[in-house]
Amino acid sequence: MAETTKTRVLIIGSGPAGYTAGIYASRANLAPVVYEGHQPGGQLTQTSEIENFPGFPEGVQGSEMMDLIRKQAIRFGADIRSRIIKKVDFSKRPFECVDDHGDIVVADTVIISTGASAKYLGLPDEEKYRGMGVSACATCDGFFYRKRNVAVVGGGDTACEEALYLSTIAKKVYMIVRKDYLRASDVMKKRVMERENIEVLFNCNTEGLFGDGAVEGAHLVRHLGKPEEEHFDIEIDGFFLGIGHNPNTEIFRGQIDLDEEGYIITKAPTTATNVVGVFAAGDCADPIYRQAIAAAGTGCRAALDAEKFLMKADEL
Repeated sequence: MAETTKTRVLIIGSGPAGYTAGIYASRANLAPVVYEGHQPGGQLTQTSEIENFPGFPEGVQGSEMMDLIRKQAIRFGADIRSRIIKKVDFSKRPFECVDDHGDIVVADTVIISTGASAKYLGLPDEEKYRGMGVSACATCDGFFYRKRNVAVVGGGDTACEEALYLSTIAKKVYMIVRKDYLRASDVMKKRVMERENIEVLFNCNTEGLFGDGAVEGAHLVRHLGKPEEEHFDIEIDGFFLGIGHNPNTEIFRGQIDLDEEGYIITKAPTTATNVVGVFAAGDCADPIYRQAIAAAGTGCRAALDAEKFLMKADEL
């Protein structure tokens, strides 16, 4: 038989945004319920070492940092559940949400912090070397490849931004581009082509990666399926995906406003969505920065926005 929980604040998703929202909502005596989702702790649990999050001068393992933030939320009273919200109804308040056990959560406010997932090529080697040379975030992991050779997959603005950033750190940056041109904006294309240590490999696809325990190179094919098809290898230490992210917002489609890519639209400078009482934090509402510290900041803001909203509602 389905159980029903009533809460002042339901937080859907974990990671820096969700757990931080849990800390702030708990300290405001709102007794939040946090649903961790498919990946408790978010994308950072797959990151080997984090060196750019304040408070960890020697760096910290991604899974360790998220465990610490999680424990902090629990310490202040957050009810953290290792389950998934499968269905939401934002058509009326309080909001009704159903989890993967069929249980119902009735919430006065909802904070969505479901994050975003990096797009991968689908190669088995990407999983094999994840955290050992394969990354979807140059800003997060670029520092580990100082004066080394790296590759970025993609030909759009995201890939160009990653390549340009890495070019200030790495010895050499290859851009692996499927087409015979860059899809990026003219200004980004110009910057990439003018950067001496960036080499663009047009008409190329990645067939696989190789290395003893960590990435040491990539198997590429140029002009795939054509008479002039050519197979060759490049020596690299880092393999960066620059083909974008998918926000984890599919269950909210038709319930709240999303942009063309599926990111939740918020009413800046707040975290409020177009549905009164629903807020969004972290990468699911951030197609630009995608950094742990930024996500944690919006988690704080969402909890404060929810608290303010509830205070006003209680006065009515």
